[in-house]
Amino acid sequence: MSTAPVQSTATTAFYIQSAISFGVSALGLGAGIAYLPVDMWMRSFLALGMLYVITSTFTLAKCVRDRQEESSVTSRVDQARLDKLLAEHDPFRVEEV
Repeated sequence: MSTAPVQSTATTAFYIQSAISFGVSALGLGAGIAYLPVDMWMRSFLALGMLYVITSTFTLAKCVRDRQEESSVTSRVDQARLDKLLAEHDPFRVEEV
């Protein structure tokens, strides 16, 4: 019998900490790129790379979340089937021939 995965919900403090951490890191890297003593095309290339990393991170996080939700739903369906079979099973019932 498989056990359903425990779903933990993120607290508001964790959500705020994550959002602030993301903002600080993105702004810090953006400022570093802006003040880098290189040509404009090099800054543009680095800024584009930073945006690509950020968007691909969001995409990866969405894929991980979707896969986790999918496995959770599958696990709940399997658990419901097992519960139904166990509820219908009567070990003391005598089969008539």
